[in-house]
Amino acid sequence: MTRVGGRWRVTRPWPARFRPFLHSYAGYWEEPGATPYRARLVPTGRAVVVISLGEPFSHVRRPGDPHSPVTGSLVVGLEDGPRLCDHPGGQEAIRLELTPLGAYRLFAVPMRELTNRVVALGDVLGPEAAALAERMAATGDWATRFDLLDLALAARIERGPRPAPEVGHAWRLLSDTGGAIQVARIASEVGWSQGHLVRRFTEQVGLTPKTSARVLRFHRAVGLLTRVGTNPAGVTAACGFYDQAHLNREFRALAGTTPVRMAAARVTEGALSL
Repeated sequence: MTRVGGRWRVTRPWPARFRPFLHSYAGYWEEPGATPYRARLVPTGRAVVVISLGEPFSHVRRPGDPHSPVTGSLVVGLEDGPRLCDHPGGQEAIRLELTPLGAYRLFAVPMRELTNRVVALGDVLGPEAAALAERMAATGDWATRFDLLDLALAARIERGPRPAPEVGHAWRLLSDTGGAIQVARIASEVGWSQGHLVRRFTEQVGLTPKTSARVLRFHRAVGLLTRVGTNPAGVTAACGFYDQAHLNREFRALAGTTPVRMAAARVTEGALSL
């Protein structure tokens, strides 16, 4: 249990069988009447599930888009741009970060249908999602909440679709290189044509291999920038950007900010505090 900004975060090690599918899960809560806040989500190459146990987000939207139809428990697919989240304060929720192929197994839908979208959790997981949130909200014990979550995840993942081994291998190549690998080389490694790779990969991951590489390179750059003593010039060279102007353009496109501002901000689990 740790303090993160103005809220508490609680987590525990999840079962080993979930490790190929999860990056993290954690509970968050604030005192009732806490200060409203805004955060900017930036692309991470992960899908996100938020199970709301109290006051939900009031808006979850792309910058410049006033339309925000989804509140309460929600699913966020893989994204290639920033998203603003407004909360009135007093948050209580569980947040999961899923690998793309973990999300594919859990949601059991083509991941391209969720790309750059926020949808209600029940629209993906059905009425059982609302029942799960109600059971979690009914108890204030976080160990019990995580036990309920583990049971629900195990049941869904066990009966979910299996990703193609070639897509899994392609994703590992991209992840292990931080996006610094050509699509042609990936296709050669997995034994598919580039066209077939793009179609199957996009179905099961949500982004094309090329866009995934771009997002993973950006995500690696964010991680380097938040380290003490790392400067944009060093990140440019380490992550394979052509020059610092290229780095700046990518940060503007993917995060709506600059590398310098990103380095100075507090970034927590893909969220930039505003």
